[in-house]
Amino acid sequence: MFKEKKVIVVMPAYNAAKTLKITWKEVMDQEIVDLVILVDDRSQDDTVSIANSLPNTIVYTHQKNMGYGANQKSCYRLALEAGGDIIIMVHPDYQYTPKLIPAMTSMIGNGLYHCVLGSRILGGYALRGGMPLWKYVANRGLTLFENLLVGAKLSEYHTGYRAFSRELLETLPLGKNSDDFVFDNQMLAQILWYGYTIAEVSCPTKYFAEASSINLPRSIKYGIGCLVTAVQFRLQKLKWANTLIFTGVGQPSRESGPSPP
Repeated sequence: MFKEKKVIVVMPAYNAAKTLKITWKEVMDQEIVDLVILVDDRSQDDTVSIANSLPNTIVYTHQKNMGYGANQKSCYRLALEAGGDIIIMVHPDYQYTPKLIPAMTSMIGNGLYHCVLGSRILGGYALRGGMPLWKYVANRGLTLFENLLVGAKLSEYHTGYRAFSRELLETLPLGKNSDDFVFDNQMLAQILWYGYTIAEVSCPTKYFAEASSINLPRSIKYGIGCLVTAVQFRLQKLKWANTLIFTGVGQPSRESGPSPP
C-alpha cells in the first residue's frame, strides 16, 4: 500500500521456475506490494507449482500458450479486477531488480506520472549488465527512429519493467494490440497518443542463462513491428491512415490526471 493506494505487481511468466522465488522475495522485501498476480503462459517447468506455494500471490494459467502480449492483457485485467491502483510489471526471470518498485510507485502514487519505465539505457547499465552488443545497437537504432516519428524523447521503448496507474490501464484499448512481443511497443505508442507523459528511471539489469530473451528471428520480427507501429503513429497523426490500435481514439487532449511536468 502507498498512500492508501493498492500496489499490485504482475508477473507474465513462462518457464520461470529457476528465478521465480528470488524475484518474488525481492518484490515483497520492498514492503509496499499488497499482492502479486502471476499469469503463466503454459510453462513446461514447475513455474505454476512454485507460484502456488507463494503467499500473497494469485496464480492464473492460460490453457494454451497465447503469447507475451496476451499474457500482459490477462495480467492487467486481473490487476484491475483485484482493485489495483498502481500496477507494476516485473518479469519473474530476475533480469530487472524489484528494488526500484518504491521509486516507481511513488512517482505514480504522488500524482506525477501515469507511466514509469525502468530504463536499462539511462546510466549506461545495459552493456555493463551483459546486454549483447547487437541488441544494444538495435535498441538504440529503433529508439532513435521511434522518437523521431512519435515525437517523444525516451531513452528506450523496449524495457519490460513498467509501472502504470489504474486510470491509464482503464483508458488504453489494449485489446486491439498484438498478442506477441510487439504488444509492449504498441502499448507505449497508445500511451503517447492519449497525451500521457512517460517517465523513466535508471535501472541496472542482468543478463544470464536463466533470464528470458527472444532469439534472433523473433527479435527481427519484433523490430519490424516496432518500426511499423511508429510509422502508423505518424501517419495517423497526419490523418493519412486509420490504424486499428488508434482507431476511435482521435488525437485527445487529456483533461483529467496530472499535467506533464
